[in-house]
Amino acid sequence: MAKENSFDVVSKVNLSEVNNAINIALKEIQTRYDFKGSKSDIKLENEEVVLISDDDFKMSQLKDVFISKLIRREVPVKNLDYGKMENAFGGTVRQRAKIVQGIDKENAKKINNLIKNSGLKVKSQVQDDQIRVTGKNRDDLQQIISAIRSAELPIEVQFVNYI
Repeated sequence: MAKENSFDVVSKVNLSEVNNAINIALKEIQTRYDFKGSKSDIKLENEEVVLISDDDFKMSQLKDVFISKLIRREVPVKNLDYGKMENAFGGTVRQRAKIVQGIDKENAKKINNLIKNSGLKVKSQVQDDQIRVTGKNRDDLQQIISAIRSAELPIEVQFVNYI
């Protein structure tokens, strides 16, 4: 009897890498001339990044520095859900970016539809915040992985437990 092969589709962000990216970005901000005398700061509170800066222009520069450090540390920047910019204490502006962990129902539906529309003999099943894909043929599973990678999803996904 043929053995079932499977893998899991997950969306996870390594919070320690986010913390490292924040520390590196803060070091760069302290040494940059255009941030001299600025009240710019980046903090990680629970699963939310808080960016504080003097004005909108400095905020966009702060985000650019932070995103470049995230990319260098291979943290998926698609999983940052930015809120609106708000005024903060002392004439500064603040913006919160929620770190999205796991696959929500809407994205799970998109991925399941993509798998079903592929026409391959595989089954997909939503398990909490991940999707398990099973099939007898490993080549079919590889095709599903490449189809999900090429799809335009609002979150970054990883493939784990490939058995």
